Amino acid sequence: ACIGRARVNWSDFTLQLQTAGVDALPIVALLGFLTGLIMAYVGLIQLRQLGASVYVANLVSLAMTREMGALMTGVIACGRMSTSFASQLGSMNVSQETDALRSLGINPVEYLAVPRILAVTLMVPLLAIFATFVGIFGGMIVACAGDLSIEQYLTQAILAIKFKSFLVGFIKSIAFGFIAAWAGCYRGSVAQRSALGVGDAATSAAVLGITLIVIADALFAVIFNLYDF
Repeated sequence: ACIGRARVNWSDFTLQLQTAGVDALPIVALLGFLTGLIMAYVGLIQLRQLGASVYVANLVSLAMTREMGALMTGVIACGRMSTSFASQLGSMNVSQETDALRSLGINPVEYLAVPRILAVTLMVPLLAIFATFVGIFGGMIVACAGDLSIEQYLTQAILAIKFKSFLVGFIKSIAFGFIAAWAGCYRGSVAQRSALGVGDAATSAAVLGITLIVIADALFAVIFNLYDF
């Protein structure tokens, strides 16, 4: 696939870019906003007791940038794209479309899976960055309704976020996007050739994707901590 010999359905790639990216913006915005809002609310209650309410901005900004933006977007990708891919590829197995591709000398995995995996792997990092900023905005609304001014919140947020934090979130989101797309394509390609098999593939794709994302997140946490990143 990397050297151009794979027969890839590039017309499908643009469609998957839209489905994985633009179509996901509303749900990513909503969940990002609510995540920032909840973290700010919980953080404010605790920090207020210490007289350190101003640090709620640091808490929300770092959590969204390094962790929650990428993780939440990855989970959304599993819910939307993994199940969708598993259903699509599973249905193609049932209707023998994959057999037709093989008879034409086309590898169904390259033709169907490569554009889907590439599209999701490209779009999830962009969605994660979007979710991060929306989450920080959500936190600002709670913090400014409480003890802080907008200037205080933004100043603390800018001080808290380093380029390294953005890089951590970006690396995670690339991995999570790949995992979500791969899980859907894998479960779809090995689905049993029945309506029940397609349903099972969609369910197991979401479970597999989310499980692998959480495991990957734990590994990233250990690795980044070891290298003080």
